[in-house]
Amino acid sequence: MTIYIVQGRYTTDGIKGMIANPEDRAPAVRALMEGVGAKLMHYYVTFGEYDFMTIVEGPAGHEVDVMAALLAAAGSGGVGHLKTTIAVTSAEAKNAMAGAKKLSKSFRGAGQKK
Repeated sequence: MTIYIVQGRYTTDGIKGMIANPEDRAPAVRALMEGVGAKLMHYYVTFGEYDFMTIVEGPAGHEVDVMAALLAAAGSGGVGHLKTTIAVTSAEAKNAMAGAKKLSKSFRGAGQKK
């Protein structure tokens, strides 16, 4: 499974709509993600540079499907400035470090002689 951390901002129209008709957006986002085979793990409204953050889990190799869901959300006009980060567990990172250790024995960096 792949973990996606998505941050974004509500547009002015999105904020106006939520003030006029207050609602918890998590069910709508959950349904959107389920429509592409992914699962909404968490939905947070945040302070700072971004207005919200979601954590989504999707099948490995289905990045295009998750991208389609994010494009649909942005295309709705209610959100924008989406920033998506793929996250890995610390155990997965350890495996990557072990792989890098093996590769670094034969890789020559730019400008270096072996």
